[in-house]
Amino acid sequence: MEIVVNSPNVKYSENFIEAKYEYQHATAERDGNKIVVTPKTEKLLIRTARKVPKLGVMLVGWGGNNGSTFTAALIANRLGLSWPTRRGTQKANWYGSLSQAATFRLADNIHIPFSQLLPTVHPDDIVIDGWDISSYNLADSMERAQVLEPALQQQLKPLMQSLKPKPSIYFQEFIAANQKSRADNVLSGTKQEQMEQIMNDISQFKKTTGVEKVIVLWTANTECYSNVIEGINDTAENLKVAIAKGHPEIAPSVLFAYASIAMGCTYINGSPQNTFVPGVIEFAEKQGVFITGDDFKSGQTKIKSVLVDFLVGAGIKPLSIVSYNHLGNNDGKNLSAPKQFRSKEISKSNVVDDMVESNDILYSPGEKPDHVVVIKYVPFVGDSKRALDEYTSEIMLGGLNTIVIHNTCEDSLLATPIILDLIVFAELFSRVTIKRENWSDEEYTGFHPVLSILSYLCKAPLVPRGTPVVNALSKQRSCIENMMKACVGLPPENNMTLEHKVPFLMKEIMSHEPDAKKMKKVENGFNSY
Repeated sequence: MEIVVNSPNVKYSENFIEAKYEYQHATAERDGNKIVVTPKTEKLLIRTARKVPKLGVMLVGWGGNNGSTFTAALIANRLGLSWPTRRGTQKANWYGSLSQAATFRLADNIHIPFSQLLPTVHPDDIVIDGWDISSYNLADSMERAQVLEPALQQQLKPLMQSLKPKPSIYFQEFIAANQKSRADNVLSGTKQEQMEQIMNDISQFKKTTGVEKVIVLWTANTECYSNVIEGINDTAENLKVAIAKGHPEIAPSVLFAYASIAMGCTYINGSPQNTFVPGVIEFAEKQGVFITGDDFKSGQTKIKSVLVDFLVGAGIKPLSIVSYNHLGNNDGKNLSAPKQFRSKEISKSNVVDDMVESNDILYSPGEKPDHVVVIKYVPFVGDSKRALDEYTSEIMLGGLNTIVIHNTCEDSLLATPIILDLIVFAELFSRVTIKRENWSDEEYTGFHPVLSILSYLCKAPLVPRGTPVVNALSKQRSCIENMMKACVGLPPENNMTLEHKVPFLMKEIMSHEPDAKKMKKVENGFNSY
């Protein structure tokens, strides 16, 4: 489907979509008991490169549940596979993916898929490779994960047996001791040498496949939190020296991130550890390479970022939020270790802060709800994650309202579409550049290297220094939708729909309605208004 915006402010050429766009926002300052608000309008030129490059994706933790499931999904969808289940025949799809299975309102009553407004990479065209500490090929990894139906696995096994992860970086102190038995495919040498090998792997992947762009995504085990140490990982230069010296605080994920940035590859962190220490962020900023994370926002946390936004927005005061999970996959096994659980607890616990801080009627400065997160490893349930949430809130005149939600989900089947979305949108926004319309000598510039526009997909969104964190799901989704609209000169979705509420605007809209009787009825209604 071709979508063309009929406007003098949008220009389509062979190489670019160029849009003139008025970005309206406001600043506010407190002056005693008065708040002074100043509306501002920035006249921008937004340019989107139309050519979608041949894209390569390299996964860290390729042989894990998420990595093997993502690979299986790419192949199954590319081939249009179907398989029998107890509920009938199931066909491959990308349900759960914002880019492939969700729509937004374009105009009037027309809704389109996210993937159709701008040129985006098609999942079928993605070339995949990666690393893992386990030597299993991807067919055996898929079988070990116990995520997919046996009938689908049987079709995929011959196609995945030749896919084998490259040796990965393994430092036992950063992941749970219970992962040691899987670590039979690991690099040796100093930390500097191992990082250089990762860089060489990326280079060889590009040469052998002919991909034009590579995105590296971490979907491996959750690491323990790294300490930010002055003189070690607090600046890009200090981090470079610390890697060369093999400092013990340098985690595997930091080496992967540094190597990816050095190779000009967008790096996405899908786990909750603090890979993006200040030195890594500064290095990305200096190199002009995108980084984004942290931690896939899939099930329980996504619901939390919707429900708390609803409660606080409705003037209801959440007092207690208690989240309990148990799961039995390898992620759950790794998280059963206290240090690794702490990383997950931090990423899950901060997701309500911006919503709470937005309402000083309900909350005094520094006040927060009691927020407890529990995760237990129960091998029997496998990839089927069980979550129980209890929200207790104060309502009018001291009353209490308690909402309890029980959620059972297949963990990797929720996470896999998020992996795809992070890849698709990260690649798209790397082709968007912006400058001010009235500054003729100004060059186009891309987004800040910390790609916070993808916060919708992350539990603990990474944002540039000094930038407020937004966790409310509806705002995060609107950010992606409205940015894509801006690229073709369309106004943001403000949900006012005055054309359906104000009579003279309604009459103008309805004048294009082909149904003569309906039009006459509307006109009569206006005449009697």
